[in-house]
Amino acid sequence: MQELQDFIRSRQKANLLIVAANIVVFLILSALGDTEDTRFMLAHGAEYAPFVARGEYYRLVTSMFLHFGIQHLFSNMLVLIFLGDTLEQCVGKLRYLLIYLAGGVFGNVVSAWFALRAGDFAVSAGASGAVFAVIGALIFLVIRGKGRLGGYSGQRLILMAVLSVLQGLTAGGVDNCAHIGGLAAGFVLALVLCHGKTRNDAT
Repeated sequence: MQELQDFIRSRQKANLLIVAANIVVFLILSALGDTEDTRFMLAHGAEYAPFVARGEYYRLVTSMFLHFGIQHLFSNMLVLIFLGDTLEQCVGKLRYLLIYLAGGVFGNVVSAWFALRAGDFAVSAGASGAVFAVIGALIFLVIRGKGRLGGYSGQRLILMAVLSVLQGLTAGGVDNCAHIGGLAAGFVLALVLCHGKTRNDAT
C-alpha cells in the first residue's frame, strides 16, 4: 500500500487526474452494463459518425473517456501514465491538458470525417487518439531538443508511433484515423504552445 501511495505522489497531477477519470468512468459503466457491448457504449457516449454529423458533437469528447473492456483501458492507461507524465513535466499542467483534450478531439473529428467520406461506419471509443497527441507533442519537443528529451530520444518516440500505427493497420477494430489525427494535432499544438518555451517556464 505504501508503494502505491508513493507511486501516486510521484505522478504529475493533471495526467493523474486524466487517468483517474478514465478509470472511474470505466468502473461506473461496468457497474451499469457491458462495456464490450456496442449498443451499450453507443448509448453512453461512444462516437458514431452519423450521430456526430446530425449534431451530437459531445461524442467527440465523451468517447475519449470510454473503453471497450478492461484490456482496452489498461493498454491506453499504461502508456499514458508514463508518457503523459513526461509531457506534463515538460510543458506544465494547462498546456498538457490542452494538448491532450484538443488533440484527442481533433483525432475524433478526423475519424468521423473519414468515416463519412468513405461511408464506412463503426462505433468507436477510447483515449488512444489523445494518447497519440501526447506522443506527437513529445516528438516535437524531442526535435526542438535536438534529439533527446529526458530519457526519450526522437528515434524511440517515432518508432513507438510508427509501430502503434502499424499494429492498428494489421489489427481489427482499431481507429487509425483517430490515431494519426491525434498524432498530427499533438505535434502542431506543441509547436504553437511550446515554441521557444523552456522546461523552467512550465505552468
